[in-house]
Amino acid sequence: MSRERVIVAGAGPVGLLTALGLARQGVPILLIEQEPGLTIDLRAGSFHPPTLEMMAPYGITDRMHETGIKVRRWQIRDRKNKDLVANFDLRLLADLTPYPYRLHLEQHRLTPIILDLLREEPSAEIRFSTQFVNAAQDDERVVVTVESNGEQEQLEARWLVGADGGRSAVRKASAVEFEGFTWPEEFFVVSTPYDLGQHGYAMNAYLADPDEWVAIFKMPGDGSPGIWRLAFPVDTSIPHDELTAPDALEARLQAFQPKSGTYPVSYRSFYRVHQRVAKDFRIGRIVLAGDAAHINNPLGAFGLNSGIHDATNLVEKLGAVWRGEAKPELLDLYTRQRRLATTDHVQAMSIRNKRTLEERDPEVRRRHFEELMHTAATPELARQYLVNSAMIASVQRARAVA
Repeated sequence: MSRERVIVAGAGPVGLLTALGLARQGVPILLIEQEPGLTIDLRAGSFHPPTLEMMAPYGITDRMHETGIKVRRWQIRDRKNKDLVANFDLRLLADLTPYPYRLHLEQHRLTPIILDLLREEPSAEIRFSTQFVNAAQDDERVVVTVESNGEQEQLEARWLVGADGGRSAVRKASAVEFEGFTWPEEFFVVSTPYDLGQHGYAMNAYLADPDEWVAIFKMPGDGSPGIWRLAFPVDTSIPHDELTAPDALEARLQAFQPKSGTYPVSYRSFYRVHQRVAKDFRIGRIVLAGDAAHINNPLGAFGLNSGIHDATNLVEKLGAVWRGEAKPELLDLYTRQRRLATTDHVQAMSIRNKRTLEERDPEVRRRHFEELMHTAATPELARQYLVNSAMIASVQRARAVA
């Protein structure tokens, strides 16, 4: 058994990018994934400017643009009064980034791009249908127990990266506390090819409402004209089959935006939403990244983006440690930088965004809307707002941590 490698658990975008980044440095990689192939996840898919910059050197960003939709402006609206509260134009950031827009592309279209590139790397081995079971470590190695085809085996490595999602088996095996909470409602996601743009909605819009806010994202779908993805909060006590019954679903969509005829619906799903952060991102020779290290609600599109930020930060540091250019303690800096970015920016802003959309106090709502109107109408304030919401500030703040 060769220990001269890094094992990466999880073939989502974060695990794939971590494996690719290390393999490009000549680090021997074994990527394991319990599923028989890449999975289709239709939740994430909005990429911020820094994320596009981070993936560009690998050739990923150019390929994403072949299908992705450039979203240069996004909106905050008051659903009750049908009013546009604020319109933010990301072109205000054109001097800070070569990508002054969000790029919308479904996650399941990103993972094949990275996997194709990873397969070109001679130092990378990829094993699907291989489930992580447990891990033990000492000062020199990690012994990873996996199961494949009903049989267990032990694999040695110098390092193990857990990028195996919010229910991370690597995190659980490492007994790392996942601090935070779960929101009381579920998110109900519905996709339709009906063009909401004709009603004035930007390709990314958030509709505030104390009873039922809505988040809107236009995605490439299966091609022109694309699909519009809508997320609604729903009571967990209501059975899913009641919510997805044709009459109930049609009534919900018509209440959101009345139209003649029925809405065509191409996709619907439910998922619980959490705000949690691992107490530590490094446990000896085991390192956590992406959803294995932190999860948040999707309002603001921070989750997958912050996972990509984890991967690029980790790849730089773990590569230096592998080559003997730095001591393993450099990975503690990874934890400090990425955990601060997660708690102070990703968690704080995503919680704030959700509470803003569902605010019930009329006076608080009014004051907040007035503040947003003023911010959007004042270029200097709008620019700083976008620096924060586009995750430029979180990346800069993390880099400043020593």
